[in-house]
Amino acid sequence: MEEIEHKYVKLNGVKLHVAEIGNRSSPAVVFLHGFPEIWYSWRHQMIAVAKAGFRAIAPDYRGYGLSDPPPEPEKAKFSDFIADLLALLDALTLSKVFLIGKDFGSRIAYLFTLLHSTRVSGIITLGVPFAPPSRHTVLKNLPEGSYISRWQVRGRAESDFSRFDCKTVLRNIYILFARNEVPTAQPNQEIMDLVDPSTDSLPHWFTEQDLAEYASLYEKSGFRTALQVPYRSLDEEFDIVNRKVEVPALVVVGGKDYSLKFPGIEEYIKSGRAKAYVPNYETVFLPEGSHFMQEQLPDQVNQLILSFLSRHS
Repeated sequence: MEEIEHKYVKLNGVKLHVAEIGNRSSPAVVFLHGFPEIWYSWRHQMIAVAKAGFRAIAPDYRGYGLSDPPPEPEKAKFSDFIADLLALLDALTLSKVFLIGKDFGSRIAYLFTLLHSTRVSGIITLGVPFAPPSRHTVLKNLPEGSYISRWQVRGRAESDFSRFDCKTVLRNIYILFARNEVPTAQPNQEIMDLVDPSTDSLPHWFTEQDLAEYASLYEKSGFRTALQVPYRSLDEEFDIVNRKVEVPALVVVGGKDYSLKFPGIEEYIKSGRAKAYVPNYETVFLPEGSHFMQEQLPDQVNQLILSFLSRHS
């Protein structure tokens, strides 16, 4: 990844680490990662869009990877990440960008667009459809043993993770999230116990070198902010009057992404109800796609991204 440049941008009281590639005068594409990811999860897409004539930018959120932690990680909110994104665009003098989000990065992309519509040319999200901002009632219907329910309990994930080194925690999460079922533990189990190290292995498309890269970044940041945002901030409310997204949007859905098993999600995606809020909305299914489709199927995902960017630039 030698062609990808790295720098720090000071904003809102923290220094954000930003990875970047491409001509600075080209249309900008900002990549927003999920968990347990980092800027590195977009490596294939960044190089592809840069080669196609765009400027690719991928920040680590505050408290993630090489970025500074928030002053009080346990009080971090989605709105902090949204404010950082706005400040980053201002610092880089970017009047308008395309946003590409994955996992909870998709929520940041949608919320940012609703709050700052004039700054966005279009949105692509991986795995997460648009839904009007509200409390996450779907997630409240998850069983007590689901990973989200467990990680929302302050101290529970911390205790679970503390039994292992950082690299092992990330290995286990990648193994679990690459499956097509929502990771759910029994009452006498913790989430990390769902992986059997003697039989379970990383997906073939995720190498030990990739894992080492992730581990080196999370060893620096830890998991304090990552557990707070997204998992313990899902009830945050936003005062948004206009809930219609006017820019073009594409959601790419992996047929084997475990998030399709969240109550009502697959039916909502296939129903097309999101078009009521996003008139220029397109859904594409990748039947073999997992939760990490951008790393698993980079060529297919890149083709969809580049096609969208070329149509809407």
